Amino acid sequence: MPLAMVFTGAGRPLEPTEFASPMPTGGEILVRVTCCTLCRSDLHTHAGRRIEPMPTVPGHEIVGRIEAFGPDSPRRDALGEALEVGTRVTWAVNVGCGACFFCRHDLPQKCERPHKYGHHRNSADRPLGGGLAETILLAERTFVVRVPDEIPDRVAAPANCATATAAALLRYGGPISGGTVLILGAGVLGLTACAMARVGGAEAVVVCDPLESGRLRAEAFGATHTCPPDALADALRDATHGRGADVVLELAGHADAARSAIASARVGGTVVLAGTVSPVGTIGLDPEAVVRRMLTIRGVHNYHPSDLVAAIRFLAGQGRAFPFAELVAATYPLERADDAFADAHARPGVRVAVIPGESR
Repeated sequence: MPLAMVFTGAGRPLEPTEFASPMPTGGEILVRVTCCTLCRSDLHTHAGRRIEPMPTVPGHEIVGRIEAFGPDSPRRDALGEALEVGTRVTWAVNVGCGACFFCRHDLPQKCERPHKYGHHRNSADRPLGGGLAETILLAERTFVVRVPDEIPDRVAAPANCATATAAALLRYGGPISGGTVLILGAGVLGLTACAMARVGGAEAVVVCDPLESGRLRAEAFGATHTCPPDALADALRDATHGRGADVVLELAGHADAARSAIASARVGGTVVLAGTVSPVGTIGLDPEAVVRRMLTIRGVHNYHPSDLVAAIRFLAGQGRAFPFAELVAATYPLERADDAFADAHARPGVRVAVIPGESR
């Protein structure tokens, strides 16, 4: 019987629970989880800063190996690669219904009836929907991608969240070749976007973070300039001759960073807001300034399945030049998931991994 760690509310220990081993039906796929990393949104939920349906099995940054197919399950991944028992895979966090308004308008990540891994209330027919479990049952229509051998588990696990989201941010940000990208926040998402921006041809990548440790890590991921928030104006002046950044990515997740993002874009620049995935209050916006500066301001939440493809290709290719494995600072067996959460809360800017089956 597979073990799962069930979340029932902030401040409560996770409940180790054994479930009857599910048999995939229809187009479902049963996967044995080999690694699950704890994302910042997991930490927000664990701390009570955001509310999810409960009880739930947390964790959505997952990699694993196929254990069984339902009778109607695809035997090829989204790219046409063969799938079989034992194939190592990851998958898009959101599963769209395929029929609602947003799915029909190519926004499956905002489906009106989504299934979202790690954010799904346990039910009798689907008790294993998150990564803090020995197995997980993939729903029909899940966008599954084979993980190449070149990508280790601890790098592959964040691919279906941080890496894919970074790919989405830069896609929405527009052309960056020869330009300047400003990244506010040097967590895993910010560092990934930094590496992708350099690979994408950005001449300068400025990373702003209050922690010296984050700024030092940013240098290893391709940043040309780093600074704390109180030195941002000087850093941008040096990098852009006073014009401001072509593309600004706000990934710090607080109101001050959102204000700085809008203020730091050049005339005609693009601001992508993605860090505020929990409430931070409101910020003032001068509509005249937006008009006169000809700004584009985008919000990005989750990602399109095609961004996961870009993420895997990056990690298996040019991304291998960057120390992504070092961003997982510690690993814990599934039974110590509470310790993993405590450690993750204490380590801003990196991931903590849970390895199911490590001690059973």
